Amino acid sequence: MPSLSVLPPKCLQKPLLVPHRHMFGPGPSNVPSRILEAGANPVIGHIIHFTGTGHTAMECAIFNTVESGDSVLTAVNGIWGERAAEMAERIGARVNTIVAPPGGFFTNAEIEQALSKYRPVLFFLAHGESSTGVLHPLDGIGQLCQRYNCLFLVDAVASIGGAPLHMDQQGIDILYTGSQKVLNAPPGTAPISFSERACQKIFSRKSKPVSFFLDLNWLANYWGCDGKPSRVYHHTGPVTAFFSLRESLAVLVEEGLENSWERHQKVAEYFHTGLESMGLKLFVKEKKARLPTVTTIVAPHGYDWKEITSYIMKTHNIEISGGLGPSVGLVLRVGLMGCNSSKANVDMVLGALKDALKHCHKSKV
Repeated sequence: MPSLSVLPPKCLQKPLLVPHRHMFGPGPSNVPSRILEAGANPVIGHIIHFTGTGHTAMECAIFNTVESGDSVLTAVNGIWGERAAEMAERIGARVNTIVAPPGGFFTNAEIEQALSKYRPVLFFLAHGESSTGVLHPLDGIGQLCQRYNCLFLVDAVASIGGAPLHMDQQGIDILYTGSQKVLNAPPGTAPISFSERACQKIFSRKSKPVSFFLDLNWLANYWGCDGKPSRVYHHTGPVTAFFSLRESLAVLVEEGLENSWERHQKVAEYFHTGLESMGLKLFVKEKKARLPTVTTIVAPHGYDWKEITSYIMKTHNIEISGGLGPSVGLVLRVGLMGCNSSKANVDMVLGALKDALKHCHKSKV
């Protein structure tokens, strides 16, 4: 047998060295050592949870509730509404959108008008729109969806644990989040929940979902929540990632959900006051609509936002980011989520921003 001609990559013959950074962008967040250690537990057999990022949960929700030809309505005030609309279009749905300018949100009257006009089977809304920094009001929308016989799908990837949210009270039919933001777990798992109304729609559909991996008929059995006496193998989940997620939820339980909401709000307000004292402007005008986990700052006039973020990374070892989707070129985004949400970290970011504005090139135009 001839010898192998491909040499092993030299980079894999050295230890992996990962630098420590202050992860103050819109996600992922820093992972506390306690949660990292939980992920180092021994691997065991199959356990129950959802495998994938927030995008996977978004597709799972849409693929299981929507069939080709169904009407879908998405609220677009940032990139996540755009993504939901594209996912629904790809499976043959008749997609309509309501669009707000970046940094804006919708009134319940605007939403009801669209529900009445398009009569969708599903309405998508991002609660925490991390691309624009908007925390969208939810009260009353679930009740409107019930009135128009429509399921209410909410993306809470950037908000769960960091802002008040009441799935049952607010009439939310499908709610999902990601592990890597306020929960401070590594990316790769996505908690998701379904109401009875959603389950009725999912399990009475006429056609199979387009994705086998995300088919809830299979997943419900795999998770052991379909009432059947035996479970059938579906896929091998990332077991150690689930251990980390479990530990992150334990940390949140120890603090208390309402205490976490209050801490994130107070830290965000402290940060906003500091930014305004520097002469910087907040992108979201209405205070009630500012996402406490991800702050969007109007890109300082005359500066290149890329130079600012690069300078802060190189000089202060702090990761912040520019805009995403419709906010590209308009904002700087700073995420202070979970363990990163503290006044000490606010002071660190404010100091780094002051330094960057002092040393980065400013155009005179």
